[in-house]
Amino acid sequence: MRIILLGAPGAGKGTVAELLTDRFGISQISTGDILRGAVKAGTDLGAAAEGYMKRGELVPDSLILGIMENRLLQDDCREGFILDGFPRTIAQAESLKKMLGILALKIDAVVNLEVPVDVIIRRLSSRRTCSNPACQAIYNIYTKPSRMEGICDKCGSPTIQRDDETEEAIKQRLATYAEKTAPLIDYYKNDPAFISVPSLRPEPVIDAILSIVDR
Repeated sequence: MRIILLGAPGAGKGTVAELLTDRFGISQISTGDILRGAVKAGTDLGAAAEGYMKRGELVPDSLILGIMENRLLQDDCREGFILDGFPRTIAQAESLKKMLGILALKIDAVVNLEVPVDVIIRRLSSRRTCSNPACQAIYNIYTKPSRMEGICDKCGSPTIQRDDETEEAIKQRLATYAEKTAPLIDYYKNDPAFISVPSLRPEPVIDAILSIVDR
């Protein structure tokens, strides 16, 4: 099972991917998590990407595409994968199509998650992330708070509000999404594997994905 998840920041791609991973044992590939881990670890990639991320801008394709090609070749992707937050531009989608062709891989579902803007802002601005780069557990002060405020349940490290999840940064990310990423909906909409579904709750999204994968 190979799936592309589309949608604005905060649309629920990570939640849906986690549920699919738990149910089917396939790998979730999130460029955001990879990049944030590189920033925390102080790698050359992290240093190059950090400025773009703090401004809520897209990391250049020259960085992202190298990450993705290496990731898809890893052993845990043999049985399938979920692309969470990639591609983000039509140019990336074209590059991904070529890459998959070379690797003889087929995408089973391209899923666009629909969420109103006000819901997205509330979701992201209330999110807190474990500061430990080896953990990075995600919480929400309204819907999924940590047992002790400001402390990660899993590893005991402080939880933080990421720089790109302040209200100002969220609005910039949504503006970037509207300009650069939303056109992917038109790019994929004539693909038989494409569906667009409301994402206020994850369970109906999972059902919609399974219906297109199984048909």
